[in-house]
Amino acid sequence: MIPTQILRVLSTIRTFDVHALLMGGQACVLYGAAEYSRDLDLAVLATPDALPSLHSALHALRATVIDVPSFEAPYLDRGHAVHFSIPDGSASPLRVDIMSRLRGVEAFPALWDRRTTIALHDAERDGEVLVDVMALSALVAAKKTQRDKDWPMLRRLVDASYALGRDRMSGDDRPTKEQLAFWFAELRSPEFLVELVAHFPEVAAQSHRAVVQAVVQGHDIDAALATEQAAVMREDKAYWAPLRRELELLRHEARSST
Repeated sequence: MIPTQILRVLSTIRTFDVHALLMGGQACVLYGAAEYSRDLDLAVLATPDALPSLHSALHALRATVIDVPSFEAPYLDRGHAVHFSIPDGSASPLRVDIMSRLRGVEAFPALWDRRTTIALHDAERDGEVLVDVMALSALVAAKKTQRDKDWPMLRRLVDASYALGRDRMSGDDRPTKEQLAFWFAELRSPEFLVELVAHFPEVAAQSHRAVVQAVVQGHDIDAALATEQAAVMREDKAYWAPLRRELELLRHEARSST
């Protein structure tokens, strides 16, 4: 369940016609891979035409920037997250992280076209809040980080998708090509991978993913998964290295100016 204070923020953002996509832990909850998170993570459109509406929504929410960088388009364009604190009537304000560009994920216009819109019940107002959520495949791609804690959630997200589609393994109601491509590319549970390859050997034979080929050839699946994860974590670390250096410089400048 999405907390009421987060629904209030999402409703306000929608009221100001901001193109924003729910991602992070709250999106994982909606995709059936439950993860408790008090924070709110959003991907936003940060073009010159779009930013005024976002500024207005954040002003209405009394949001203030915490830490660095400041809320400026160039930082968003380079892939930084801008961190906000929003008062919600409790002792701990709501933290909202906003990004417009993510590693390994399409540009925002493509993400927006593939979004999922979900109607959530707001018990406080006894009404519905429409929430635009990042597509599952994009959310999974965004979870491929250098942080160990993100990988179990990534696995649960794909497992939940596969579990919902398992009843289509026979008969005329088969998984779509898009579903099969997603599962073959992203499944990380060995038992599900073995099952998928057994049901669709012709698709498995055409896969270039080393993990799938490990299943086909009877090799160590866990070792192949570990190798794949380590490679992605190195890529993410390399991607963030210059951004982290920039943040360190900004923090140094902020300390020097006080």
